[in-house]
Amino acid sequence: MSKKKRERAAPGARVLHLDTFAGCAGNMFLGALLDAGLSRHELEDDLQGLGVAHRLKVSRVERGALAAQYVDVALPKVKKKDKKSHSHGHGHGRHWAEIRDVLEQAKLDPGVRETALAIFEEIGRAEAKVHGIELEKVHFHEVGAVDAIVDVAGAAIAVARLGIERVTASPPALGHGTVETQHGRLPLPAPATLEILKGIPTVPAHIEWETVTPTGAAILKVLVDEFRELPAMTVEAIGHGAGNEREGPMPNVLRAVVGRTAGIEADRVVSLEANLDDLVPEHFDHLMERLFDAGALDVGIQHLQMKKNRPGFLIRALARPADRIALARILFSESTTAGVRSVEYDRLVLHRKQIQVKTRYGKIRVKIVRSPDGRSEPSPEYDDCKAAARKHDAPLRDVVRAAEKAARE
Repeated sequence: MSKKKRERAAPGARVLHLDTFAGCAGNMFLGALLDAGLSRHELEDDLQGLGVAHRLKVSRVERGALAAQYVDVALPKVKKKDKKSHSHGHGHGRHWAEIRDVLEQAKLDPGVRETALAIFEEIGRAEAKVHGIELEKVHFHEVGAVDAIVDVAGAAIAVARLGIERVTASPPALGHGTVETQHGRLPLPAPATLEILKGIPTVPAHIEWETVTPTGAAILKVLVDEFRELPAMTVEAIGHGAGNEREGPMPNVLRAVVGRTAGIEADRVVSLEANLDDLVPEHFDHLMERLFDAGALDVGIQHLQMKKNRPGFLIRALARPADRIALARILFSESTTAGVRSVEYDRLVLHRKQIQVKTRYGKIRVKIVRSPDGRSEPSPEYDDCKAAARKHDAPLRDVVRAAEKAARE
């Protein structure tokens, strides 16, 4: 079956699932995506835009019973007379401002640059928190070296080049023990890694080595939309990215599964509910804003007739299960409820993504929803359209139509 026919037979979004049974590192991610079909030539061409001297070394290796791609970043040899002034080798690193400048000045696709900056900022904020300093003062030791810059930019390039629209991953498996760093011996998971992984479900790997590096953790934090089991998809490619050779009960590899959804996706949501008979109606706006800011997917209110025939309200917030406690805290602090009901549901959803389009009224955010038969329907964001209509003294419907037209084009 030709590639064109395969795509017609499996309409829907292109998705990537990461099986992190042995953790995740930057070079493991790159190796897995190269093994799954990412063009090495395109990757290397894009990486030249960094303006950082390096060379990718990609080799086929065995990790346990699995064959995998191992990626290493080779640096130009430094002459002896230059060694004293050379400050950007594998073990020297850079400050946050230097890395930001490298990425902002790099000849990269804007979306790739934005993703790479977000990944490094996650690492920087974690290091700042661990060491009790400001972000601008963070010195990236091992992760600030050229190989980490290449790994991070390469991860952003890989997702863009493969046309990935959604990323899922299994909860990363964390090893135990200690690791030697520029700060001396530290416990595993490394403090920065653990800081980055806050809010992300994890599982024990029951192995005594560093399974998730700070770079790997930041890549997961920024790229992954949902941590879950392998989603429903038509599998197109499978790749294995190798970490260092380790003795242990499982191969030290990251498995990547690339495929397409059938147009309808499934996930889990939690419904948080509370009955109130003394809510001041005008306060609901503030409560709703707080819930949305904390990650609520939807918030609604219904009129109720409660005990003793008192009128009341049912407040319901839908969210991802990981946000359950944060939203419950808001319901307790911003209302008078003494109890919040929590129920999880399976949810079927159409694939959606948000883009920003340029119109004669300015930039408008538009939600693109893909139907099961592959058709895409644009839905402009109401708040953006309303603001643009007021600014240009234009009918709201004209702004909406302009945004829809730009999205379709």
